[in-house]
Amino acid sequence: YACPQTVWTDLFLWVERRVEGDRNAQTRLWNAPWSLRKARLRLAKWAAWLLIAVATGGAWVFYFADAPTLARELVTLTAAPVAYTTIAILTATTFVFGGFMREQVCIYMCPWPRIQAAMMDDETLTVGYRDWRGEPRGKARPDDVEAKGDCIDCMACVNVCPMGIDIRDGQQMACITCALCIDACDDIMARTGRERGLIDYLALADAPREEEGAPPRPYWRHVLRPRILLYAGLWSTVGIAMVFALFIRPSIDATVAPIRNPQFVTLSDGSIRNAYDIRLRNKHGEDRPFRLQVSGDAALRIEVQGTPYEQVRVPANETLLSRVYVVAPGHAAPSGAEATDIRFWIEDLVSGERVHADSIFNGRGEG
Repeated sequence: YACPQTVWTDLFLWVERRVEGDRNAQTRLWNAPWSLRKARLRLAKWAAWLLIAVATGGAWVFYFADAPTLARELVTLTAAPVAYTTIAILTATTFVFGGFMREQVCIYMCPWPRIQAAMMDDETLTVGYRDWRGEPRGKARPDDVEAKGDCIDCMACVNVCPMGIDIRDGQQMACITCALCIDACDDIMARTGRERGLIDYLALADAPREEEGAPPRPYWRHVLRPRILLYAGLWSTVGIAMVFALFIRPSIDATVAPIRNPQFVTLSDGSIRNAYDIRLRNKHGEDRPFRLQVSGDAALRIEVQGTPYEQVRVPANETLLSRVYVVAPGHAAPSGAEATDIRFWIEDLVSGERVHADSIFNGRGEG
């Protein structure tokens, strides 16, 4: 029920019904020659679909950026090209998949039917047809009521199926378990004075019992099984672990990559200098200043390229790549085979939070 393709398709179908009318009206409009009315209705429907698709594309992009800032930039046409490109792609796919391809996405593109078929067993509740009750199907005449089953072959279940399948032929991979056939059949059963449930959620394991006249087992007997409880426990554990990891995650991401060519440089005063690329990710919704420090040798000093300072400012929700130099004092003689373990510390000067990343300092011998 929560599949995005199903949800968006249902939303597009709702728009279609509001604009063009019910299924019969839509069929008549489809078969009618082009006219001003037909063009007006089609354009109105496509315009509503497009608005939904644009809102969908924008919502996805807002997950990966500061939403208010990006919204202003999109309106003022100052956003990055990748934002417009991503929204355009998501808008186009939503418009085409939900409006035109619909069930074709479920049949040819969605992996879920294959996964669902592999995980089902005889105890799995799924949409099915009680053929022992419905067959032989057909509209019964007064003289052969007893010879016919409950199915009057009205085709209501087939007409409402978005996949165009006949559930009376048995479980099929194309079935998306939307249960529209259940609602349609129950409505017909109520009109003809027959018992509901000819098409219903049922398990194959119940079929022999029901054929013999026994009542179906309650749904909870199929759900509260060791296998289901084990799956639920495992998935709950994974979900709890992910939520816990989300709450304890640091608000700073830092990676340090030493520059290998050259490994070190000897300055005019004899000092040894190594260069590093430090990538800082600020996960806050505001700009933050960060102080960079290095430990491992008290004599080492650090500076950011282009400044004599140890601080950088990272914009809100962005990643900053900075070239940083670590310098050893001039009394140390260079030796290409020597490497010293060092640790970079990055401190958020607003919150006081600190993270570290380990690396090495090359070219510093005993002197």
